[in-house]
Amino acid sequence: MFQKTNEIKVLRDPIHGYIHISYQVIWDCLNAREFQRLHRIHQLGGVFQVYHTAEHSRFAHSLGVYEIVRRMVEEIRDLSESLDEFEKLQVMCAALLHDLGHGPYSHFFESLQSISHEQRTALLILDEKSEVHQALVKAHPELPQKVVAILQHTHPKKMLSQMISSQLDADRMDYLLRDAYETGTSYGTFDLERILRTMRVKEETLCMKESGMHSVEDYIMARYHMYWQVYLHPDAKSYELLIQLFFKQYEKSATTIPLLDCLTRDCTNEEFLLMDEARLLTGFQEACTCDDPLLKEYARCILDRHLLEWKENPTAQEEQEIKAKLEKAGYDLEAWYVEEKTKNNAYLPYTEEDSIIWILDKNQQLQCLSSKSEIVKALLRMENQLEKRIYYRKNL
Repeated sequence: MFQKTNEIKVLRDPIHGYIHISYQVIWDCLNAREFQRLHRIHQLGGVFQVYHTAEHSRFAHSLGVYEIVRRMVEEIRDLSESLDEFEKLQVMCAALLHDLGHGPYSHFFESLQSISHEQRTALLILDEKSEVHQALVKAHPELPQKVVAILQHTHPKKMLSQMISSQLDADRMDYLLRDAYETGTSYGTFDLERILRTMRVKEETLCMKESGMHSVEDYIMARYHMYWQVYLHPDAKSYELLIQLFFKQYEKSATTIPLLDCLTRDCTNEEFLLMDEARLLTGFQEACTCDDPLLKEYARCILDRHLLEWKENPTAQEEQEIKAKLEKAGYDLEAWYVEEKTKNNAYLPYTEEDSIIWILDKNQQLQCLSSKSEIVKALLRMENQLEKRIYYRKNL
């Protein structure tokens, strides 16, 4: 029996109504320094430069993932009956802590570091000095290792990992609903209640009843639209490219900004915990008065939202004209011209290469989703085309 809180803690949430916490270890992890830091990390990186209300944090998302997993282990009968209390606690802790290792503007930050955010998450959980580790050990001496095993897909009970990271998982379900709500779009909405009501376990694998297949199709289409309308929006990418260009120049420059130094090398856990977006923005403000003119200009563009212009699939003639205008205006192409190439199927909302959404048919047999859904079949047949986008200095 694991220690419970004196009463069920409830936190208001715009997506789930309430987040319910009854285990002391969950409450302790939530109040740990490492988790509180997520208040200061945007969930959507530079998307708030396009959708101005997208100011929500990784803290809110992590709580949402925890709440969906809590509901799974308590409300889905197959899961509730096949897991013991310790296993339920392991997966709830893993859900809460799964994004602990995200840095400021996460994907940009990872490009400067030699380890991924998943690896940093494991380092923080296993670090005996971390408050999160101490909270987990207090509940059970093996809990930190069990949580990391779930997040790294090495846990012997594979369905625990599937609940947090698979084609149909609590992570994706929360961020789609939350990101749609916070951006003010309707692309990411789907019927979460129906999915939870029709989720089952067969042969130690999470699956969906055939009667819930249409809600899964809605979920997949929500992912498709959110990627192309929100996550990959060219203006959001433009903002993040400016940050990348800033640090590319910073590494070559003689300018030193102490607040930003840790970003350009691998950092310790202690240094990492001081890395948030407030620190990054303060560093950009300092750069506005530095001696490097290019660094100063990048910083001003970032702070004042002077984004790069962009063009999709330009012709060779259009590219040459833009480059000529840049050079005529006195701009260095290396500093102010960026090409990005993306395969249009690189962000498919569903593939069956790594994992499969299983459908439990009327004969209680598992069938892969693509064998039952015409919508999914069509998505999997999408041609692999190369999309090209160029970004360049505005106001030529």
